[in-house]
Amino acid sequence: MMNVYKITDQERSRFGRVAVLFGGSSAERSISLKSGAEVLRGLQAANVEAFGLDLCGDGADPLQQLQQADFDRAFLILHGRGGEDGTIQGVLEIMGKPYTGSGVMASALGMDKVKCKQIWAAAGFPTPVYAVPNEAADLDQLAATLGFPMIVKPAHEGSSIGMSKVDDAAELAQAITEAQQFDRAVLVESWINGPEFTIAVLDGVALPVIRLETPHEFYDFDAKYQANDTQYHFDHGLTSEQDAELKRLAEQAFEMIGCRGWGRVDVMLDEQRGFQLLEVNTLPGMTDHSLVPMAAKQAGKSFEELVVTILRGSL
Repeated sequence: MMNVYKITDQERSRFGRVAVLFGGSSAERSISLKSGAEVLRGLQAANVEAFGLDLCGDGADPLQQLQQADFDRAFLILHGRGGEDGTIQGVLEIMGKPYTGSGVMASALGMDKVKCKQIWAAAGFPTPVYAVPNEAADLDQLAATLGFPMIVKPAHEGSSIGMSKVDDAAELAQAITEAQQFDRAVLVESWINGPEFTIAVLDGVALPVIRLETPHEFYDFDAKYQANDTQYHFDHGLTSEQDAELKRLAEQAFEMIGCRGWGRVDVMLDEQRGFQLLEVNTLPGMTDHSLVPMAAKQAGKSFEELVVTILRGSL
């Protein structure tokens, strides 16, 4: 039986009491609860003095919860708005409490798909052609510019919540309306008919590339968290040169947004345009279906070592 990764008592003392912040009030609350439970288990198994704090649980006031809690640093595993967008990071900055992961600015940019793409595009990084329709948008003109099919996304949601693939003008109007139920800002991108890859980044270095395969039209919420037919391939079919190029692109895209510590970059491969950056996730999932733990395991890191490595970034 493999020994569980454990820290020394000296490092345990350096960390102090660690609050694992999870839950929150976003549309991704259910996933954050699962991620938080896994992170807490991993930290405690590694000899870290950690406890869980479900922000907004039972309608609690999160600011009051943080003020009343006794902790030295925070391990953030909140997903979505209020936890992944710089909000909680700003609160912890004011409190003077160290925390894991990206800071206020990078968290806000990572959560805003449009601003993130604009920065990448301005820096010359490849990303799919897109538009941001408003109420007065000419959908016929948008369709002529991007062409069908296309994909519609809420600009500030994660976990593929509110996303739709559309094949004609009628579907486009309906998809925008559905996405607006989650977010006033909507992103419409040209469809890429090619394989999707995800690259976890840990302390600025890309972990092994994973190719995602699903029988769904795209890697949606069900494929990510519930389906048993999603496949994750480390034998991804890329050449060694392509693998190195993709890892380098992920590392540079991560750095360009100002991210730190850990995260994940999602990319697709277009036949004509090559690799295309989709988004950066500054607080990715850590459930039993999640990609960062898979990539870390492939790189020889146990879950316990992974969460401790992430926690060290707060020192």
